[in-house]
Amino acid sequence: MVLDMSKAVRRDMRHTQSVDLLAGVPLFQVLGKEGVAAAAQAGSCRTYPPGQLICHQGDPGEHLYVVLEGLVKVVFTSEGGDEMVLNVMGPQEVFGELALLDGSPRSASVVTLQPSAIFVLPRAQLLQLISRNPGLADGFLKLIGKLVRKLTEQAGDLAFLDLQGRLAKLLLRLSEQDDKVRSVVLDGGLTQSDLAGMIGASRPAVNRALRSFATRGLITIQGRAIVLRDLESLRRRSRVPAPIRGFSLLAGPVQDR
Repeated sequence: MVLDMSKAVRRDMRHTQSVDLLAGVPLFQVLGKEGVAAAAQAGSCRTYPPGQLICHQGDPGEHLYVVLEGLVKVVFTSEGGDEMVLNVMGPQEVFGELALLDGSPRSASVVTLQPSAIFVLPRAQLLQLISRNPGLADGFLKLIGKLVRKLTEQAGDLAFLDLQGRLAKLLLRLSEQDDKVRSVVLDGGLTQSDLAGMIGASRPAVNRALRSFATRGLITIQGRAIVLRDLESLRRRSRVPAPIRGFSLLAGPVQDR
């Protein structure tokens, strides 16, 4: 009996923690306190060690996933077996929504980089929540809009930023995502090759860019940690340059507006 009570207490504690963490996720905030509690009850929270596969590319899209704690990477595998990291996601971020919406298989795999807590919501329960809370559908539209904006930004970065600019932007984003404003730790499966894949470059080119940053004092490489030393210089390096005034390669002279 004591053992059973202990299990019940731990279960209640996990449920309360899941509710508190889900309440901070933008997608679920429209539900209100009672709705978030109902969502937590409809799904489950799973914990994973570093390097653990959460979902596999090609699997049926039957669940929505929310990162409650930790860090995960989204990995695309080619038919030839080559892998490329598409994204790194941290707390309050959602994945798996595209496969749920269009019924297609998972377009990529997701692997943990750190010990992680993931909330898993089956598609049937999600549809029930949406039917009772139409505002949740609007949240999904915002998720899709965010994804489109991200892809547009990445296309712009590839077109207008050089390799060092793209790398500086990625380092800043990863450091903020990991709650470590000044360091990016390349462990748990995140490598220089992964960084290269995320910015459309080769590993040797990324290694040279990192050494260039280190020589100029922008970063320090300490083992597997990249410590950001000059945040403002990195931010300047990561900005898309302003167009040259008075001339366009496509249209010739341009007018001030």
